[in-house]
Parts: sequence; structure tokens; C-alpha cells
Amino acid sequence: MSHQQDSRLAKWGRGLTVFIGLVLLWWLATLSNIPAFLLPTPAAVAQALWEGRGFLAYHSLVTASEVVSGLLLGVLLGALLALSMVYSPRLQRWLMPLVLTSQAIPVFALAPLLVLWFGFGMSAKVAMAVLVIFFPVTSAFFDGLRRVNNDYLDLARTMGASPWALLRHVRLMAALPAFGTGLRMAAAVAPIGAIIGEWVGSAEGLGYLMLNANARMQTDQLFAALFILILMTVLLWVAVDSLLRRLINWTAE
Repeated sequence: MSHQQDSRLAKWGRGLTVFIGLVLLWWLATLSNIPAFLLPTPAAVAQALWEGRGFLAYHSLVTASEVVSGLLLGVLLGALLALSMVYSPRLQRWLMPLVLTSQAIPVFALAPLLVLWFGFGMSAKVAMAVLVIFFPVTSAFFDGLRRVNNDYLDLARTMGASPWALLRHVRLMAALPAFGTGLRMAAAVAPIGAIIGEWVGSAEGLGYLMLNANARMQTDQLFAALFILILMTVLLWVAVDSLLRRLINWTAE
């Protein structure tokens, strides 16, 4: 077994140990006098997952489609903004305040407006996810692009490299590790925007299911939806991390 495979197995082992430990603590907490409608047992949540597997799967697919769409659009927007600001200092002076302002406004305050503008369909949730996702990508990629070693750029110019060749072979290659960091952060927060959008106005998705279960005091169903959401976030992050490790294999990322 190679060192890389051994390290991967150790990482999964640690993750599984943490998960089992949290479930054990959860089960011990339910042994006290906490009412079931406040804290259901792990067995009750597992039963809710199994009995509601049909509609839970449907609502999970709705949320997953919103998250993935938001992630793709948010990453594209973030990368374009970072490139624009690096290549145009004048544009940077105009765009940077807008980028910072978009993060200064609480997402809960923007969610009702997006639902009002885009309706109760998927568009509002995707737009909400994009607002949450694009900032870490923009920030990390912009920082990586402007920190490229000037010696590399001067050497490429001396060899007659065109602006496109400079971007493709020097700037992008040097900034990809920073871009990867931003993309990992984006994957971790991607479900937040979609869930907030579903809380504000939706008739489907895990966020809608959680609100509905909370109103009906069906805490076991709420925990089941929350468990799926956590699992979705972890799997998305692992998928992005694995892809980046394959694509950016010349660094320790």
C-alpha cells in the first residue's frame, strides 16, 4: 500500500471516528430527561430517514441541483471578476467596493428580494447560492493572480510570450493553488445560499422540508433532513478536493 493510499485511509478513519463519537454523545444526551420533540434519538432519526426515503430523496435532489448550479455559476462569476480586476486597475477600483458590499449585506436581508424578483422557483435559490459562493473564489483567485512572481513574468516576456500565453502558462498556473483554496471554501458554503432561499420561499427542497417539519414538531424528520444536508456538503467538498488534487498535482494542495 502506497503512502498516499495509507494517508487517505487514515483520513477516512479519522472522519468515521469523529462521526461515531458525535453519534455516541448524541445518544448519551437522549438518555436524560430531554423530551423527544426537542432531541430525538439516533434510532428515531434513522427510522425517519428510512420511512421517508422517497420524499427525502426528491427534496434532496432539488436542493442538490440548486447547490451545483449555484456553485458552477458562482465559480465562473468569481473567476471572471478576479481576472477583470487583475488586468484592469481602473475596473478594480469600481468592482472591489461592489464585491465587498455584496458581502456586507446579510444574506437573510437579500433573500426576500431575490424571491420577489425571481419568483419561488429554482432561479432565486441559485442566485442566492451564487451570492454566497462567488466571494471566496474572487478573493482567493484575485490574491493568487496578483502575487505571481514578477521574475517569471519578465522571463516569459523576454522570450516573446503573448499576453494570452502569459495568462495561460504563467499567471493561471501560479494562481491555481489559491484558486483551489477559494473553490474548497465555496464548496463548503455552497448549500447555505440554497437553504436560505428555500427557507424564505419554496415549496420543495431540504430547506422547505426542515421548516415544515419544525412547524409540525416533527423533529426526527427535521434531523433527517439536516443529516442529508450535512452529508451532501461533505460529499461535495470531498469531490471538489479530490478533483483539485488531481488537477493541481505539482503542489502540496
